[in-house]
Amino acid sequence: MKLRGKVWKFGKNIDTDAIIPARYLNTSDPKELAKHCMEDADPDFPSKVREGDIIVADSNFGCGSSREHAPIALKAAGVACVIAPSFARIFYRNAFNMGLPIFECKEAPELIEEGHEVEVDADSGEIVNLTTGKRMKAQPIPPFMQELIRDGGLITHIMKKIEGH
Repeated sequence: MKLRGKVWKFGKNIDTDAIIPARYLNTSDPKELAKHCMEDADPDFPSKVREGDIIVADSNFGCGSSREHAPIALKAAGVACVIAPSFARIFYRNAFNMGLPIFECKEAPELIEEGHEVEVDADSGEIVNLTTGKRMKAQPIPPFMQELIRDGGLITHIMKKIEGH
């Protein structure tokens, strides 16, 4: 699986309240959540982000509460993946459960700037900054987790398995 998109950049410790503010948690409709995705970190983000865009952040992305709304909002906003040196563990699990690929890469915040175009190869973990030609390495996503992502998350993956048997 290869992902390619324009980069939106964020700093350290982007918590789940910055990803989707608590005032919008009265809905679980992905389209509604997408309208407010990252708006406390960048008020214009919901109107600027496009399908296939990529977020590059600094360490500890997704810290804070364990809300599943955060990866749902990112995915519904069109974010293809998130790259950061580290993720909060609960966000890491929720992201894959919701079908949002994430990649841990220590060098990404230093070697990728907002507006750059990047390509990520989930099989090899290679990240290429197509704007500068710089190459980085992230942990590859194992095939069974790529299957979760392709199926749209854990629940739809399980439903497909049940329906297929």
